[in-house]
Amino acid sequence: MMLALACDGCSSPLDADDLRCSICARATPARVARREGPIATILRCKGCGAALAYNADVGAPRCAFCREVLVLETPRDPVEQPELVIPFSVTPEVAAGALRAWLGTLGFFRPSDLARTASVEGLVAIAWCGWLVDVDAHVSWTADSNAGTGRSDWAPHAGEVKMPFRRLVIPASRGLRESECVRLVPGYDIAALVPCSSHTPAGTLEHFDVQRSAARRAVVAALENESKRRIATDGTIPGSRFRNVQVSVLLSSLHTKRVALPAYVLAYRYKSTVHRAIVHGQDARLTFGSAPYSMAKIALVALVAVAVLVIIVAVASR
Repeated sequence: MMLALACDGCSSPLDADDLRCSICARATPARVARREGPIATILRCKGCGAALAYNADVGAPRCAFCREVLVLETPRDPVEQPELVIPFSVTPEVAAGALRAWLGTLGFFRPSDLARTASVEGLVAIAWCGWLVDVDAHVSWTADSNAGTGRSDWAPHAGEVKMPFRRLVIPASRGLRESECVRLVPGYDIAALVPCSSHTPAGTLEHFDVQRSAARRAVVAALENESKRRIATDGTIPGSRFRNVQVSVLLSSLHTKRVALPAYVLAYRYKSTVHRAIVHGQDARLTFGSAPYSMAKIALVALVAVAVLVIIVAVASR
């Protein structure tokens, strides 16, 4: 749980167990409580590396993400753990139905019987972890652009811009790929967050993969990447083409909350192959994953294309 403490130097918020301020690096006040000994007992997956809370009801000690064996860890350096969670509003039955509906929308090049014959072999509810960030940033940037180039292809540009981040979700999951988390994030209603102490997720709760000593660095690195993305897309850089975008970010008033977000990981079988899909835990319409292609349909289209090309060449040569 976050303590209502502030840095004596810059007044930025402090978390329990912070040794230094994340903004100005000043040593934290002695009044911040220090914990002794292991503060967490986690299960670490030997396959994908995810850190999970033990829950006998959901089949541990197998990993909820990849079903590999888990091993016990008791780290002594404080480990980030979720403090807020969004409850599941999609039931397992709805998630399984959403998978079948999604399989039926994948288009011509998928097997015609995919949605009808695919069978769900595993469905696991997981609450994957991330940081919820509110921060103000002063961003200095440099880039090459085609604006003001004269006779050259590129000209250097630089500038500074203030950039606020509000309710920005930064994925910290090891069990889900970053690309999967990014697709899930827009569908979450952040207003639905409740304290973990008052709500037990209906599934496996993922712990953060990094310890507190490294967590702030991960947040800052993600903010730098997001700053670069915004600058490259919001018209800050003059011109229509640019390259070599670099940023330096100075943060103030950094507030981070550790959150757990609901999703379902499903394994389904089509013929002899097992595929993986993800269903959003709040909005079942957001479903995606891997799916087989029909090689017969692809071959048929290729043959038709070749036949059409032959006919065109024959007509043109007359």
